[in-house]
Amino acid sequence: METKGYLEEIDIQQYWLVLKRRWLIAATVFCASVGLSGLVVLRQKPQYEASGMLLFKSDRTSSLTKVGEKIGDLESLMREGNPLQTQAVIVNSQPILQEVINNLNLKDKDGKPVDVELFKVLVEPVVGTDVIKVSYQSNNPEMTAEVVNQVMNTYIKNNIQSNRTQVFAAGDFIRKRLPSSRAELERATEALRRFKIQNNIVQLPQEATAAITNISNLNEQVSQNQAALADIIAQETELKKQLNLVGEEAVNITSLSQIPGVQEVLGEQQKVQAKLATLKARYTDEHPAIADLKSQELALNSLVKQRVEQSLGSGKIGSTKNISPTNLQIGKIKEDLASQYVQLLAQRQGLEKKVQTLLNIREGYQRKLSILPNLDKLQTDLERKFNIAQTDYQNLVARLQEIEIVEKQTIGNARVVQPALVPKIAAMSKMTLLLLGGGVFVGLLVGIASAFFIDLIDRSLKTVKESEKFFGYTMLGFIPKFEPNNTHSSLHQIMGDNVSPRVIVASSPRTVIHEAYQMLQANLKFISHKKVCTIVVTSSVAGEGKSEVTANLAAIIAQSGRRVLLVDADMRQPSQHHLWGLINSSGLSNIIVGQDEFSLAVKTVTNHLSILTAGVQPPNPSALIDSEGMLSLIEKISENYDYIIFDTPPLVGTADAAVLGKMVDGVLLVARPKVVDSVSAQAAKSLLERSEANVLGIIANAVNLKQEPDSYFHYSDSRIKHSVAEIESAGGKLAPKSFSK
Repeated sequence: METKGYLEEIDIQQYWLVLKRRWLIAATVFCASVGLSGLVVLRQKPQYEASGMLLFKSDRTSSLTKVGEKIGDLESLMREGNPLQTQAVIVNSQPILQEVINNLNLKDKDGKPVDVELFKVLVEPVVGTDVIKVSYQSNNPEMTAEVVNQVMNTYIKNNIQSNRTQVFAAGDFIRKRLPSSRAELERATEALRRFKIQNNIVQLPQEATAAITNISNLNEQVSQNQAALADIIAQETELKKQLNLVGEEAVNITSLSQIPGVQEVLGEQQKVQAKLATLKARYTDEHPAIADLKSQELALNSLVKQRVEQSLGSGKIGSTKNISPTNLQIGKIKEDLASQYVQLLAQRQGLEKKVQTLLNIREGYQRKLSILPNLDKLQTDLERKFNIAQTDYQNLVARLQEIEIVEKQTIGNARVVQPALVPKIAAMSKMTLLLLGGGVFVGLLVGIASAFFIDLIDRSLKTVKESEKFFGYTMLGFIPKFEPNNTHSSLHQIMGDNVSPRVIVASSPRTVIHEAYQMLQANLKFISHKKVCTIVVTSSVAGEGKSEVTANLAAIIAQSGRRVLLVDADMRQPSQHHLWGLINSSGLSNIIVGQDEFSLAVKTVTNHLSILTAGVQPPNPSALIDSEGMLSLIEKISENYDYIIFDTPPLVGTADAAVLGKMVDGVLLVARPKVVDSVSAQAAKSLLERSEANVLGIIANAVNLKQEPDSYFHYSDSRIKHSVAEIESAGGKLAPKSFSK
């Protein structure tokens, strides 16, 4: 993943480098596009824009028909508070715009009324407010303001008319609805009244509560009376056992015992019975005295019965059969018990009647309580109908009062809060902005496309990385593009005033370029296990700076104390004598043909650097290079120098460098980005491969640091690291301590 991200970053850098290389083309196309769009904009007539604002308030007319459930259909058709977006559509509707066109008598170029579909007015709500902004553009500033004001006034007029129509329609509807609503209210009132009368209802909830309370009290009373009744029944039962009488007999006997006539006869009867008992102890039953007393007893019994019948009444004769005089002859104790028994019997009967009465009353309350839910439901339904009818009627009356007031007023949903003023400054129309934006966009797009297209058809090797990848050789040196310092240094004085400023060891020591050549020198030591002494420096085509690189390489090696001989083997277009300010009267060609001695032709520049110029240009330089004399010369001078560096012609078009490269220890290939193309580079590479020369590596020369990836080359010192852009901006005056790829 990291490798993929790195490759994507490299690709993006490559695209950016293409734009940096072709910025002039991209800028030219961009400026042309922007200039063209600007020219079109300037030729357009100025457009003026006027705008006004409408403030909207709540729609009272749509709320006048809220009269309750009975007119729900109308309520659904007329909602309160239309949104601003809806009102904006109405303001910009064709009827409004057509009326504006007619009122202002707007004409097109042909003198015909403006087509309403082509009449464009911008209407948009202002976000966060109840305001709508109305705008219009035209080349006539007065007409622009008139159109906006006319649109707003026309909308307000139509809105007022629409509202008044709604008011009158609502009033007619409510007036028609009032009689039926009043009748319905009266019917609901009468039905509720009759229900309360029929069911004897005053306050149904309170009555239900009272009924529950009464039932609870009655239950308590019934329980108490039933307890008392049980106690009396128990006493009555006990007395009945003691008296040995049934209940009616005890009552009758107690009643007869208290009658004076009956008591008198009973008293006489008791006396007779006492005498009879006395006589029976002495006499037999046939004794006249006993018979007389029995006769008196029977008479008295008959009299008692007669008196009993008289006291109890003839209707109770049957009940007297069981009452014998003996039963009537009770003592005082039994008489009191009988009297008490009679009282208990009366209390029992009273309590039984009271309990039954309480039970009947409770049953009545329970029956009423059982029907209360139905009564409550019926009453609730009747009250709901009454409330609905009452609410409808009250709403109708209230709305009708509002309508009667509104009918006498002029009402509208909006008012003008900012009329349109005649604009004094032309506005930027959408077309103008579109042309300018389109010109910038198209210019940018076409400019970038042009830059990439030109870069695509350009067959040159544009960067150091492309050169290294194309040739496939090791990158030994990287020489940034620089401008020499014309000031004279101490080394310059040693070498002479005629040395070219391009020889940086003389003109610009201790600079980044100087350090780059030092790195090149160091890399030469590390490329092979055996010592490399004789080196050919060449390039693919002319103009890549191979002679300058050769001169500086020789100078930088010489500064390290090595004995260096710089040989100008380019006998077609020699240049070393120009760089070093020497006279090319005698040189390499003269030595090979035997005209001059080596010791006479070589020039000493410093203690460690000597230069052998090309000499007189021969008719056939290739023959001299590929000769025994050249081979012998190399073997001879190699004994006296640590390094011999040959400056040779370019590979394309001549074979001198390839032939000489076969004789020496190695070949250095100078490549300058954007100078050599792929075709020439391929030809040079093929020639080197066929000659089987030992190619030591590539030297990238005159590289524009701004057009190389920062991650590919960098400079640094012990305290600060400088990017490629910083090195370039410093004019090659930084003094780095290392150089790496």
